[in-house]
Amino acid sequence: MTGTVLAEVVRSGFVEGVHRGSVVVLDATGAIVDCAGDVKSPMFPRSSNKPLQAIGMLRSGLLLADPADLALVCASHFGEDFHVARVRALLRTAGLDESALRCPPDMPLSAPAAEAVLRAGGGKARVRMNCSGKHSGMLLTCLAAGWPVQEYWLPDHPLQERIRATVEEFTGERVAAVGVDGCGAPVLAISLTGLAGAFLRLVNGAPASPERMVADAMRAHPELVAGTGADDTRLMHGVPGLLAKGGAEGVLAVAVPGVGAVALKIDDGGMRARMPVLVSALRRLGVTAEVLDSLAETPLLGGGEPVGAVRAAW
Repeated sequence: MTGTVLAEVVRSGFVEGVHRGSVVVLDATGAIVDCAGDVKSPMFPRSSNKPLQAIGMLRSGLLLADPADLALVCASHFGEDFHVARVRALLRTAGLDESALRCPPDMPLSAPAAEAVLRAGGGKARVRMNCSGKHSGMLLTCLAAGWPVQEYWLPDHPLQERIRATVEEFTGERVAAVGVDGCGAPVLAISLTGLAGAFLRLVNGAPASPERMVADAMRAHPELVAGTGADDTRLMHGVPGLLAKGGAEGVLAVAVPGVGAVALKIDDGGMRARMPVLVSALRRLGVTAEVLDSLAETPLLGGGEPVGAVRAAW
């Protein structure tokens, strides 16, 4: 179902548009303390599912010597040089190269990185696609578990079945639908409430448990989870203990140990509305930080100068 108005677009003091969506706020016990829109119906979390997919990989035998590699497996990376180099190095540990990846060729998400590729005469490549770390992890998991690497991305592959079971366990819900994500791997429909609860379980996991390993790796290496200047990166640097993972189509999930969790989706997929709504949600949990003040509004430009902002209306 569609959500409610969560953000408004204000230009020169005039409200010229709104973003509708849904958001749920959980306290440290997992109880709902605030919400808006539809937080119970299933939706595709897109890349916000990646930490849960990584748990499924670890439980299936994925072994990584460096937590930074685990952060990359959870990433929607920006395709910067340090991301690409680490993906290639991760594949080499299993005797593979980027031709083994099933994700489609793409340009870096980072505009400067994409410009550098073009200046060098390059173009789209599988290794530069933002999900190449996740796909590398899936390949390595198959090899560790003795599963075929052929068609590792199909829903009935043993790896994807294990990941689905993990998602259902951590969200406490049955997967309502299985789709094909932008990278070609399965995307699993759950509710915002289930997603927020799963993230809370990650940050509250026992030390050395797979879920805690994922949360710790992501929080220790925010640049690998996203990229230079990215929202997820800034949030994890700026709020102690916070775990964040965004997804396409306006999805975002965060959790702070001992505080609570938030999951949201903007109906029209507008990414510019996510941060203002998230900041409003985190402030309801009493979270304060300088970085939140800087993310509370998304600037709007006119003639190259700020003339307004996207701001929370909830």
